Amino acid sequence: MNKFFTITEVAKILNLINPKTNKTQNYILRYWEKQFKSIKPKMIRNRRYYSSIDVETFKLIKFLLKTKGLSVSGAKNLVNTKINKLDDHVYDSLKADYYKKSLKTKSNLLLEKIKKLKDYGKKNSS
Repeated sequence: MNKFFTITEVAKILNLINPKTNKTQNYILRYWEKQFKSIKPKMIRNRRYYSSIDVETFKLIKFLLKTKGLSVSGAKNLVNTKINKLDDHVYDSLKADYYKKSLKTKSNLLLEKIKKLKDYGKKNSS
């Protein structure tokens, strides 16, 4: 079964949170949704619900815009025309960079969890 996420959940996943107010920046996702035709949320009672594929597309868009510094039109060309599928296996491609960053983030999270488990298993020496 396919899981769907609300716009606030997606903003939290992407860490689109205003540091001053601690509120999610949902307007960024709505803007990207208008710009990138591949994102099609399911609308139920005027609420947006995004599939896991949409969330991955948002992650790629954020990576291209924020990390790689592409313009919106540059990122739009890559995402909307699916040209990035051509360089799936090229080591120096933008998509490869995205996957490397994603794997590094997931690896760091796993290492943190392992460290917490190890620390939890140690007895207090007080």
